[in-house]
Amino acid sequence: MSTARETALYVLTEVETEGAYSNLLLNGAIQSAGLSGPDVGLATELVYGTISRRSTIDYFLGKFVSKGLGKLQPWVRNLLRLSFYQLYYLDRIPAHAAVNEAVNIAKKRGHQGISGMVNGVLRNVLRQKETLKLPEDLPAAQRIALAESHPEWMVEGWIRQYGADTAEAICRADNEPPSVSVRVNRTKTDREGLLKEMTAQGFEAAASPLSGDGIIVQGGGNMALSAWYREGLLSVQDESSMLVAEAVDARPGMKVLDCCAAPGGKSCHIAERMEGSGTVIANDVHAHKAKLIQDQAERLGLPNVHIRISDALELAGQYEPASFDRILLDAPCSGLGVIRRKPDLKWTKSPQDLAEIAQLQQRLLDAVCGLLKPGGVLVYSTCTIERAENAGAVEAFLARHPEFAADETPQLFRRLTAAADRESVGLQVLPQDAGSDGFYIARLVKQA
Repeated sequence: MSTARETALYVLTEVETEGAYSNLLLNGAIQSAGLSGPDVGLATELVYGTISRRSTIDYFLGKFVSKGLGKLQPWVRNLLRLSFYQLYYLDRIPAHAAVNEAVNIAKKRGHQGISGMVNGVLRNVLRQKETLKLPEDLPAAQRIALAESHPEWMVEGWIRQYGADTAEAICRADNEPPSVSVRVNRTKTDREGLLKEMTAQGFEAAASPLSGDGIIVQGGGNMALSAWYREGLLSVQDESSMLVAEAVDARPGMKVLDCCAAPGGKSCHIAERMEGSGTVIANDVHAHKAKLIQDQAERLGLPNVHIRISDALELAGQYEPASFDRILLDAPCSGLGVIRRKPDLKWTKSPQDLAEIAQLQQRLLDAVCGLLKPGGVLVYSTCTIERAENAGAVEAFLARHPEFAADETPQLFRRLTAAADRESVGLQVLPQDAGSDGFYIARLVKQA
């Protein structure tokens, strides 16, 4: 039986040494350790908080580790990090508890020299905590990167795109805990009814201001473990992501293609909005991911979702031209809009990754656009905030395909005017706009 701190240490070390995804590994580790109640919250806070603040923590810890953090064994380095996080960032945890547990873990996992070093470093941190300040005379990108714990190259890119104030707000928002939002399955219930049920059961729930199908739940835990989820009344989905199906605006009876559909949230949302009629072809290149879509469609009771396994680049050879009323290309992307949910992303991405993915997005747009009927709508979306992957990609596509034009008439674009005005084309939502994920959505109409 592991403690919350031991569980967090295991996850942090695996993320660093094996490239594991924190969000996937944490759930399994919590179950294996048999944690419950407050211990689940503590382990979660320690993992996400330590990863989110990693470069700032390392900056300060470097002053206390004489031979340098890089020379330590990964588990020792991460034990110091998660302990520093508690001492510096969390007010509610008694300092002696954080230090004592760290020393006990060090004794259990290492030798006496390691536990003595851990004890000495953390007691020094406590003694000097009030004097630990970041330098103030740094250039903007360095200052923001250090204060808000983001790679400097990433901050520099956002300053170029959005200006220093907005770049700093993005980084600050990335370090806030994500809200829990769920999407109501309108084929089985309605938002008002589900809100009443949640409130009656003691949940603090409110209608989403962004999506007519969304509910924000405060302190509700993992909603995927609820009876409402099992019965197919709701899905767990970010509010920004819910806007995509609204932009697609598929009507009952239409034929829709979702090119890169896994894990199926948007395909199923589109199918729900079509009242279970018509056809949604949910395509993905990976068979194991296509199984996730199938499971979601069955749980939600959506027989109009049909699974296809194919490379989206090859779909044009599998359907007649002009086969679909609506096409959604929710493109593979750098994912920099969801750092709040996946903080390890910011430490694993590189500028080269962004350049390579932008080229793939252009190829995908060209590959699928011929499958749309004249008068039909192609929606392009990503969960990133990088212009080259978003408005830049759409501008280049429109220049190559004069038969398409941007359409920003739907209510969705008027409701989020700041996000709609941010770019020449499409809706660019930033993580600080509404506490939801950073997201981009463009609605492109094929001329009749």
